[in-house]
Amino acid sequence: MVLLHWCLLWLLFPLSSRTQKLPTRDEELFQMQIRDKAFFHDSSVIPDGAEISSYLFRDTPKRYFFVVEEDNTPLSVTVTPCDAPLEWKLSLQELPEDTSGEGSGDLEPLEQQKQQIINEEGTELFSYKGNDVEYFISSSSPSGLYQLDLLSTEKDTHFKVYATTTPESDQPYPELPYDPRVDVTSLGRTTVTLAWKPSPTASLLKQPIQYCVVINKEHNFKSLCAVEAKLSADDAFMMAPKPGLDFSPFDFAHFGFPSDNSGKEPSFQAKPSPKLGRHVYSRPKVDIQKICIGNKNIFTVSDLKPDTQYYFDVFVVNVNSNMSTAYVGTFARTKEEAKQKTVELKDGKVTDVFVKRKGAKFLRFAPVSSHQKVTFFIHSCLDAVQIQVRRDGKLLLSQNVEGIQQFQLRGKPKAKYLIRLKGNKKGASMLKILATTRPTKQSFPSLPEDTRIKAFDKLRTCSSATVAWLGTQERNKFCIYKKEVDDNYNEDQKRREQNQCLGPDIRKKSEKVLCKYFHSQNLQKAVTTETIKGLQPGKSYLLDVYVIGHGGHSVKYQSKVVKTRKFC
Repeated sequence: MVLLHWCLLWLLFPLSSRTQKLPTRDEELFQMQIRDKAFFHDSSVIPDGAEISSYLFRDTPKRYFFVVEEDNTPLSVTVTPCDAPLEWKLSLQELPEDTSGEGSGDLEPLEQQKQQIINEEGTELFSYKGNDVEYFISSSSPSGLYQLDLLSTEKDTHFKVYATTTPESDQPYPELPYDPRVDVTSLGRTTVTLAWKPSPTASLLKQPIQYCVVINKEHNFKSLCAVEAKLSADDAFMMAPKPGLDFSPFDFAHFGFPSDNSGKEPSFQAKPSPKLGRHVYSRPKVDIQKICIGNKNIFTVSDLKPDTQYYFDVFVVNVNSNMSTAYVGTFARTKEEAKQKTVELKDGKVTDVFVKRKGAKFLRFAPVSSHQKVTFFIHSCLDAVQIQVRRDGKLLLSQNVEGIQQFQLRGKPKAKYLIRLKGNKKGASMLKILATTRPTKQSFPSLPEDTRIKAFDKLRTCSSATVAWLGTQERNKFCIYKKEVDDNYNEDQKRREQNQCLGPDIRKKSEKVLCKYFHSQNLQKAVTTETIKGLQPGKSYLLDVYVIGHGGHSVKYQSKVVKTRKFC
């Protein structure tokens, strides 16, 4: 065994600027060395019982070594490709005999032993090519120097390697249940519910685990390492290893650094060395989502797009070791969006429309006679809505509407108009719409730009409040209403009262203060004031002003809360 250590140390001497102690499970310093990640950065030695992460340049092979000290030792080696398929093989090196000359036990010259190890390929035990997480396992392995050769022929890539001589007791990777499939238990237009059987690592071994769910539109993933590589693909080139950390001396040579390696490079299907000036990756759009949900084994994915195929993967992660195992992923297509019914608009008639939050409604207007112009009146009762108008498929209008707006479009004989109304993200939208080819008097009243009600604090008394509001050049009827509210009346309650399409006909008669007509040709003087009397001291009141048009349709100004003085 002394010979085995000497051979390995001399073999690796050119690969490092400093001498390193081989980490094995029999050494007292093993746990301390595992915690010190820098110990292995420049090493081609795989520590026993710890996972290492490293980097491969395309078409540039990499070689690692692992020592087994005693015969009949269990051995497990796991290789995890991240973002590209790998070619890898595991070999057992034939070491020189530990006797020489006349059986004196003296070692052969060390330089000769080192050269013999480098020149011989050894006995191949296992090989694999692909992007699956693959492993070699043996219940009884001979002592010796094991050699792992890796190659990526597609692109620069990350990978992980784990090797151990105590696979039964380590169990760093969480176990999968007997049925490792992910099932789709519910499918909607924008949601998918997933379920899977729990990992025995949590239920039987009582080790802390968590599940991570990954959603994307391209394909299923075979490892969490591949997911993380995809998530960070926008900085792929910047994630290349830094000199002195993950580079081997072979990599240094490609960047103009001198290499201590006077021997030959490991030849594992060797190909021409890559040229200087590697490709700098552009910043692709990553359409992938990773959500870690604790130890729940049911999860509903929301905010998906209708009629779209998604791929779903679940990974169980050992919280202590941070190592993971992939369930068998699945895929599903969300349901189609329900076909919208098209509402027919009648010439000159007001139609009420309700649009769900982030939803859409379609309306159709087909004038029965030829026309030169068509006029649309839109009254958005709550938040702004987006309107699009197409004439025989051609887009004529697209803009947001808030309050009351009027659009006049050029007509065309036998033309048909398709109107699309789209709600916003804040909440549902309500509106009134009128389409006509014969606009005479407006069905909706005209409004000033500012529809606020102003209260005069200095004119406030214990029993009255004085307010003012703006009018227009058109003579309209205005009605004012009052309602007592609590002192803690908040914005949410106020928003519910702000539906401008609700007319005075829904108000109690006792809440009505008065109605009056007014207008002014001079817009700067189109303002009116009113004093509301008969109020109680120290009370809050909600005031509303309604303007009523010639067609009987009303619009409510913005509500105003006033409070009377408590002491006068």
